[in-house]
Amino acid sequence: QIKLYQIIYDAIEDIKHALEGMLAPIIEEQSIGSATVKQVFKIKGVGVVAGCHVDRGSIQRDCLARIYRNDVLIAEDKLSSLKHYQNDVKEVRAGTECGLSFVNYNDVKEGDVIEAYVEHEIAQKL
Repeated sequence: QIKLYQIIYDAIEDIKHALEGMLAPIIEEQSIGSATVKQVFKIKGVGVVAGCHVDRGSIQRDCLARIYRNDVLIAEDKLSSLKHYQNDVKEVRAGTECGLSFVNYNDVKEGDVIEAYVEHEIAQKL
């Protein structure tokens, strides 16, 4: 690709933007909340659903989650569903109860702690 420039600063700025576009973005995690599993339900056709109480922050439907058992990380997965009673919800705040299930992980036990987080991509600068 050939480009013509009248001002050298435009050429330098264009090259700088092209190089910044080639850099891999920085992925930053932000913790949004945590919940404690109070009871585990096995439902036909759905799988395992964890009945949880949200301790702090909030839990969002499409967030990522880490599952801790006895303060040891046992799994990382994405939430597949989030319900408040029978209703599908986008977010559940602290002090309320919810039911949630994971995409790949089904070995949830009572007393597990679920930490919800989201990832943000930040473009690198030169």
